[in-house]
Amino acid sequence: MLVVTTRTFDRQMAFLKKNKYNVLALEELAQLIKEKKKIPAKAVVITLDDGFKDNYTYAFPILKKYGLPATIFIITNEVGRRDHLSWEEIKEMQGSGIISFGSHCLGPKPLINISSREEVKKEIFDSKRLMEQKLGKEVSSFAYPEGLFNPEIRQ
Repeated sequence: MLVVTTRTFDRQMAFLKKNKYNVLALEELAQLIKEKKKIPAKAVVITLDDGFKDNYTYAFPILKKYGLPATIFIITNEVGRRDHLSWEEIKEMQGSGIISFGSHCLGPKPLINISSREEVKKEIFDSKRLMEQKLGKEVSSFAYPEGLFNPEIRQ
């Protein structure tokens, strides 16, 4: 897990803005790749994992300050816990037009630690379905918990 202080995150976002990086929304980059179009020079995508409350209290105001898009990957069964985002906060950030959301499974357990193929499918597809139901829009991005997967899970 990578954690940075609010001050460091602000400096990083200021650097991207000042140095004219092309900060793309994840969906925008995916579309460029899908259409086999040229990716702009100095292109970066900002993503945050797990949906911790500090995404709302610290990262969101900084991203708004610099007008930079980001995608937050949500562990849906953690939504509403004391240290995680609520659905209301998620909807507010989505409504800003700069934050999009992707699925990060139902729970935080890496998929490679789940032996049942059906349970892996449930983690992936039920999370996506719940997010789409709560947010009223298609969820088209997914991040593997802890970045861990194997060929069977990928398939």
